[in-house]
Amino acid sequence: MEIKVLKSAKDELEVELDSITIAEILRVYLNKDSSVTFAAWKREHPTKNPVMLIKTKGKTPKKAVDDAITEIEKELEKAEDDFKKMK
Repeated sequence: MEIKVLKSAKDELEVELDSITIAEILRVYLNKDSSVTFAAWKREHPTKNPVMLIKTKGKTPKKAVDDAITEIEKELEKAEDDFKKMK
């Protein structure tokens, strides 16, 4: 996965992602974080990559993204473990 940082500030981060699926999953988990005031992505055209804007209050956007990715990884590991138990 490739992430291109377009804008980085103390409480705002704008990145270009190479997958709409990743952008949507990340958006969902970022919006669960109380320190994230805004997280959304847009795509100007179907041939373009999605651009995500993240705004935070109380923690840096990079930390919010790291926390969201950690939560995603935990849930994926739990789903994998549950699936293995079904055998």
